[in-house]
Amino acid sequence: MKYISPGGWFSLEYPMNWHEFEDTEESFLFYDPDRWTGNFRISAYKDEGVDYGQQCIAYELKENPSSTLVKVGEWDCAYSAETFQEEGAWYTTHIWVTGAGNLSLECSFTVPKGGDKHPAEEIIKSLQLRKEGVNYPREIIPIRVLEIGEVNAAFEWASTTIKKQLTKDFTSSEADLDSMQQVMDSGRFQAQQRMAWENFGIAFGTILVNEMEGMEWVTVIEDQKEYPALQFVHSEMVLNPAALIWEKAKRKLPCDLKSEFRKIKREAEAVLDDLNK
Repeated sequence: MKYISPGGWFSLEYPMNWHEFEDTEESFLFYDPDRWTGNFRISAYKDEGVDYGQQCIAYELKENPSSTLVKVGEWDCAYSAETFQEEGAWYTTHIWVTGAGNLSLECSFTVPKGGDKHPAEEIIKSLQLRKEGVNYPREIIPIRVLEIGEVNAAFEWASTTIKKQLTKDFTSSEADLDSMQQVMDSGRFQAQQRMAWENFGIAFGTILVNEMEGMEWVTVIEDQKEYPALQFVHSEMVLNPAALIWEKAKRKLPCDLKSEFRKIKREAEAVLDDLNK
């Protein structure tokens, strides 16, 4: 599975059954939630110095007597390990400091004592730095923690707004389209209130996910834009529900949610028909 860091500093590949989980602000955490074999974390730091990455490796080797210079794929790394006890169990954290150019990367893999560090080394081998100012091809990756937070915040705003105005529960099902339509058509929101319309779009997207099996949230990386979108069964069918609603609102065009829902459902059914041929 591919991961591209927010801001496009680096990319990596992680095992199929692993997922990203919320961690500290400067760290990205990955592990298998069903069969835990270790926590992989990666942090990235930038500096103006063109050799900052190599400087950090040299500094780690100098300041940490237990570190040694190792090669992981194409990456020079200052490697060290430390063992600790937590709640009666022993663990080992493997640490690699690496980087190139103006980017330094610190990777760690915490496993039960004696556990295999090979999965982390495979992730490090896959690391690629992305150059600033380069327009890469559009990429669709599993939804990141960052976009999950954006989706949750937008949905919470939309559902709370609908509940307040109509004093009705919002369960993000197809039956709620009428309620959302009523609030959107109420005249309370001006065409230029982009955030409100995009939030309604995210709520509409949540209904699509709940009502259409195979519809999933993903993260789209496109030029300098990074945003949550919907993809149907890993096909070419990708839509941005926030943009769908906002584009109509800013042009003061009517937006019939039921009609859009039926249209998207027909497109999804056509995709399934093609896949089953």
